[in-house]
Amino acid sequence: MIIVVLVLFYQNPNSESINLDMNRKIGTVDTSLASPIMGSSNAPITIIEFGDYQCPNCKKWFLNTKPDIKSNYIDTGKVKLVFVDIAFLGKDSIPASIATYCAEEQGKYWEYHGFLYSNQLSIDNGWANSDSLKGYASNLGLNMDMFVSCLDSAKYQKRVEFNTNEAQRNGVIGTPTFFIIGPEGIQEKVNGPQPYSVFEKIIESML
Repeated sequence: MIIVVLVLFYQNPNSESINLDMNRKIGTVDTSLASPIMGSSNAPITIIEFGDYQCPNCKKWFLNTKPDIKSNYIDTGKVKLVFVDIAFLGKDSIPASIATYCAEEQGKYWEYHGFLYSNQLSIDNGWANSDSLKGYASNLGLNMDMFVSCLDSAKYQKRVEFNTNEAQRNGVIGTPTFFIIGPEGIQEKVNGPQPYSVFEKIIESML
């Protein structure tokens, strides 16, 4: 697990317009500015993932554990997933998170999210710089005028900062960290890229 030493690399944010449910709170976490929900909004169990797109252990979980959770629990309506940025590992972490929300404007948040983890290399080596982020958008067939304008203006920087602060407020000290929240607010915390069996045991105990 990557341990957080929270150093944010701020740009000057422009004003932003976010049309989200500002009352969306799941367990102890305010997810109103987090990712779109993956899965059914009516699923009885929620997994909140706190991650940085430059975190190698986050990529490990994305590749090795998430696919089975998605097929067995998300796609079957039992679990929904929300991603909360904690952008702290390097200067390209915040722009990478901003880029996902620029993709969300065109209905491609989760596709872009997956593209970032699939293409992740070492921290700040250029794989998540501005040119690379624009290249990924082009590969996904996004409207490039819209995407470039959004990314270059750092339109969603305040959103990323809010999520990073929310992670810190909830005691997240490393990535990835997961909160699994069941009926009646039962909440379990999982640290690090744990295998599928760890999540399966917790989820089954909540169903």
